[in-house]
Amino acid sequence: MMLSRLLRAKMPQPPEDRAQDVRSASRTHVGHVRKVNEDRILDRPERQLWAVADGMGGHHSGDVAAQFAIDALDALDHPTADAIVGALRDANAALFNRGQDGDRRSGTTVVAASVHGDIADIFWAGDSRAYRIRDGALELLTRDHSLVQRLVDAGALSAEEALRHPKANVITRALGVEDHIVIERRQVELRPGDLILLCSDGLSRTLGAEVPRSTGLPDLADLLIDQAMSRDGTDNASLVIAAMI
Repeated sequence: MMLSRLLRAKMPQPPEDRAQDVRSASRTHVGHVRKVNEDRILDRPERQLWAVADGMGGHHSGDVAAQFAIDALDALDHPTADAIVGALRDANAALFNRGQDGDRRSGTTVVAASVHGDIADIFWAGDSRAYRIRDGALELLTRDHSLVQRLVDAGALSAEEALRHPKANVITRALGVEDHIVIERRQVELRPGDLILLCSDGLSRTLGAEVPRSTGLPDLADLLIDQAMSRDGTDNASLVIAAMI
């Protein structure tokens, strides 16, 4: 049976009083170096559910792993917090079992967001990130599951040094790597005008303290991708931006 059918069979009842005033835009770019785009995105404003998955380039079929994560979330008609965590755990189990055949081993990071009224639930594993943008200023909402983040936490590296560290791409948590995964979660408050930005590390490493000024979400999405390509471009870069209106 398809993974999506298995997930749909376990759907909870829909939550009540979901706000509808949300718009979104999404973009993905293969970059200037890689031949395959291993990033995948989910942009479902009608369900107030968004995600970015970054397939692990050090494993075979990173794009397949990223698609597993996105498909698991996309199968959720009513994405409650528990359903999102369950879907990602199911995707992890499916990827891990698939990887028992050595030629099919793959993994992916993932970051997802779901909005309920004035609250955003954020879920992640790996170094794909979520930010809140308020009055043009970026606020990081996630904490990377990575080797360099551990070094930063231990005081051995500064945040700036971590960006240039030769092992900056070594992550410590991802879907498909182990038979069990802990999906990290947090909730944040939202105000009208706030933006939620989800992105892969090919984009996050090129961000500054503020986002460029733009006339709308599609323009901002284009500006951020263009910025990522001009400042770096060595990796796939993907984003989803959701606006509270």
